[in-house]
Amino acid sequence: MTPYVDSHAHLSLISKRGIDTGAMIEKLTAEGFRGILDIGTDSGDLKARLAAFGGNPGVSFSAGIWPSREAIHDRVRQVEILRDSITVAGVGRLVAIGECGLDRHWNIEVEIRKGEAELFAAQAELAVESDLPIIVHSRDAAEETAAVLQGVSGVRGVIHCFSYGAVEAKRFLDLGFYLSFAGTLTYKNADDLSAALAFAPHDRILIETDSPYLAPVPYRGKHAEPGMVVYTYAAAASIRGMPLEELAEKVEVNYRTLFGIT
Repeated sequence: MTPYVDSHAHLSLISKRGIDTGAMIEKLTAEGFRGILDIGTDSGDLKARLAAFGGNPGVSFSAGIWPSREAIHDRVRQVEILRDSITVAGVGRLVAIGECGLDRHWNIEVEIRKGEAELFAAQAELAVESDLPIIVHSRDAAEETAAVLQGVSGVRGVIHCFSYGAVEAKRFLDLGFYLSFAGTLTYKNADDLSAALAFAPHDRILIETDSPYLAPVPYRGKHAEPGMVVYTYAAAASIRGMPLEELAEKVEVNYRTLFGIT
């Protein structure tokens, strides 16, 4: 069986749609899935996610603060809540800080952007302090994202749902980061993404769904689920000109290496 992993999924949002996530995960495991990383977006959401999905050993967790306006305005307190919340995770279950970062599509005002960068930097520092990788959200903000990461010594991690081209890929790779590709890789307008994927070395690539968002073709426009990651793997293998099984094996190694999952 092909050893698929989904390095970025929001299981809580999938569950809110009435889907039995427990049964879904069991089915995927039986089909050969080797892991799903459930992603945090709110400073206090980890405890509930652990309770809901922690019973499956194939699910690992991150904890982070997505750059919403509410979180940006309350950033000092939110980071302290996050710091306190990560103490509830068992050994080996919390494997990353994030997702966090910069969204310059939605956050356009100068003052909001300043606070957003401070919230991002604080979580990058928390990741270093916790000896964990960081999961970075970067939209329309490649230069600014790189600048924040350069300012935090020792930070490591992944640019999730990578949305740039080969030039930006090189910059993040030079910083030591992994690049994670989502269902957007299967879209017709994915030439820049394809170039970035072709440029990246085998040992720096991850594949994700970002479910329930960004469902790959042939499910574009629908709600994504972790099982749909197989279509992104197939597209990635084709772009890189390598067998699907070989790519999946390399991605699984990368997943376990970056997040310290045994």
